[in-house]
Amino acid sequence: MSLLVLGINHKTATVDLREKVAFSQQQLRDALHQLKEKQVVQSGVIVSTCNRTEIYCELDQPSPGAVVDWLRDFHSLDSDALLPCLYTHHDQAAAQHLMRVACGLDSLVLGEPQILGQVKQAYAESVELNAINGPLERLFHKTFTVAKRVRTETDIGGNAVSVAFAACSLARQIFESLEASTALLVGAGETIELVAKHLYEHECKNIIVANRTRERAKPFEDAFGAKVISLEEIPEHMHKADIVISSTAAPLPIIGKGMVEKALKARRHQPMLLIDIAVPRDIEEEVGELNDAYLYTVDDLHSIVERNREQRKTAA
Repeated sequence: MSLLVLGINHKTATVDLREKVAFSQQQLRDALHQLKEKQVVQSGVIVSTCNRTEIYCELDQPSPGAVVDWLRDFHSLDSDALLPCLYTHHDQAAAQHLMRVACGLDSLVLGEPQILGQVKQAYAESVELNAINGPLERLFHKTFTVAKRVRTETDIGGNAVSVAFAACSLARQIFESLEASTALLVGAGETIELVAKHLYEHECKNIIVANRTRERAKPFEDAFGAKVISLEEIPEHMHKADIVISSTAAPLPIIGKGMVEKALKARRHQPMLLIDIAVPRDIEEEVGELNDAYLYTVDDLHSIVERNREQRKTAA
């Protein structure tokens, strides 16, 4: 029995490829079923975030070939594009990699805390579908214990920084004061909650939150005084937004070039900052072609988060 990690991340692949390899919630369940039923692996967990997609698994043989072929076929990918961006870790190196990931040591933002929750959620999905057992399950339990110790006993999580924080930092660089700015946040997950928190702490009090279900976004009203709308209502409110930050799990873009073009006309071409944290992308790439629309993706935030990395290297 061999332990294997197979994956791509922000260090090895662009956002274009990462969004093609990412698993939606339904795809994740289908993938775990396939891995189990086709006996590609003995036991497995799939971690899929905006910055990484990784398959943690137990194999009868140490070769990763069958898992690579399965991943390529599942997403209908070209081998020439995929293979150079993949990395593998085996046995002890695989265990070490999982622990580094869970502790935030392999994140775009060193020490960011969200990844631990994402790893726990990925593990829970595998447990629910009976896709994990034996040594791999014990490894994940040990990893959660290690990550808790790291958070408790070191300052790796100090001076909170994240992709959400980087997005807000970018907004503060472009707009002199957030107090007079209106922010449209698309999604209601943990990342958008962090974005709203950072914006609110920097005096941005005009916040609109758009989500598929209003109920899920209701807590934003109480916590930040936000106006909650549905995704279908975005076109009616887009022109009010100086800042648009989006992070959903939608398989296709929610905000298109035409929608932004109309909003800019209504704004009399006052500039609009759009930050797309989602993978796959929530905002059409063509939006960046518009005058007065400044579009950034998670990859564009890299230079911002790099400046924050130094603060945590000593703790790491």
